[in-house]
Amino acid sequence: MPYESLLIQVVLVLLLAPLVQGVIKNTKARFQSRRGPGYLQPYYDYAKFLRKDYVVSPTTSWVFHVAPYVYFGAAVAAALFVPTLMNTGVTFNNLFILVYVFALGRFFLAAASLDAGSAFGGMGGSREMYIAVLVEPILMLTLFSVAMGAQTTTLSGMAAWASGTGLTFSGLLAALAFLIVLVAETGRIPVDNPDTHLELTMIHEGMVLEYSGRPTGLIFWAASVKQLVLIVVFVNLFVPWAPPFVEGTVLSWALFALKVLVTAVLLAAIETSTNKIRLFRAPGLLAAGGVLALLALAAQ
Repeated sequence: MPYESLLIQVVLVLLLAPLVQGVIKNTKARFQSRRGPGYLQPYYDYAKFLRKDYVVSPTTSWVFHVAPYVYFGAAVAAALFVPTLMNTGVTFNNLFILVYVFALGRFFLAAASLDAGSAFGGMGGSREMYIAVLVEPILMLTLFSVAMGAQTTTLSGMAAWASGTGLTFSGLLAALAFLIVLVAETGRIPVDNPDTHLELTMIHEGMVLEYSGRPTGLIFWAASVKQLVLIVVFVNLFVPWAPPFVEGTVLSWALFALKVLVTAVLLAAIETSTNKIRLFRAPGLLAAGGVLALLALAAQ
């Protein structure tokens, strides 16, 4: 049944998202000639946060309390919409819904960063929305470039069309644009630095400084789920090709997992080989992604 497949898909994404995060952290450390954390370290970190109690500022409202759960729920909903190990053929996984779900989680987390009254939190929230205004149009354009070829806006239909289409000039441009979106949306260098709490560099980390315990664990887990969902979208729509003999077999799942791991290593390589750019230079990088997305749309 399609809905049973969807449930399995969501559980797999929730369980495997910390592993992908661990692969990125460990690979980045090896590129920097460090030993780095183990591949399973995110599981231990999230479990530690989820077991701890938390302290809340008395100045906060209900927005601060519900934001981690909305953010986590939005990540789970995104995992529900994106075809992962199986194309279930459901019709409600529309690309517009995916973008709106991401925006919902981002809005509540940014609102919660302002709710606590912290200077760092407000700075992180304002920077997050500044980047979001630039990233979301590029995300929509890259998805539109595939939707135009597939003649549908459902992610299942788009993935099915992409898997039957060879390498095209439009697809290559859209893949490069989406890669820039992937770096920005997952908060990685050169747009953001996920491993710092320095005032001048943090964006996502600035929004969660006022959280502790269980809410922190939910936010970090949701961020890793969102990262895996975006990687899955990238793999499904822009690198979906597979040899004919693996289609419909267990080898197709293994190839899919290999593509996800290669994309994770690519993110680690990009983060290691580039420097953090100034915040007001980020629009230049994202504008390049926008130009690539527009060219992909025009070449479709």
